[in-house]
Amino acid sequence: MKTKRFVLKANVIIDVPFHDCDPMRIVWHGNYARYFEVARCELLRKIQYDYIDMDASGYMWPIVDMRIKYVNSAVFTQKINVEAFLVEYESRLKIEYVISDAGNGTILTKGYTIQVAVDKNSSEMLFASPPILLEKLKGYL
Repeated sequence: MKTKRFVLKANVIIDVPFHDCDPMRIVWHGNYARYFEVARCELLRKIQYDYIDMDASGYMWPIVDMRIKYVNSAVFTQKINVEAFLVEYESRLKIEYVISDAGNGTILTKGYTIQVAVDKNSSEMLFASPPILLEKLKGYL
């Protein structure tokens, strides 16, 4: 089965706080992973399968790969739009991200994360997504 370009999308607006910035008021590079996390949680909540639901279903979903491409800098007080796109789900969760200026749409950062399902009881990685994920996505496929 061929996956659509993206199955599901979510976005959040974040006001860049001072504590996320370096002395030049530019967002420190490590904070972009947190921004991805905020958008990823919003995406997973759309299908009622956030981290609490994952745990209750008997699976952990660790991130096994993350890539970030810094295009422009986000700065203190800037409003940023963080979009998350679910692009793969059959054997793993691949979520792509675009961070842009919320006002003018200028792209600031792009990236993706890959998560795999791990059975909580056996600690074994699954080579196909568990049926619970497919059930949660049913209305979007």
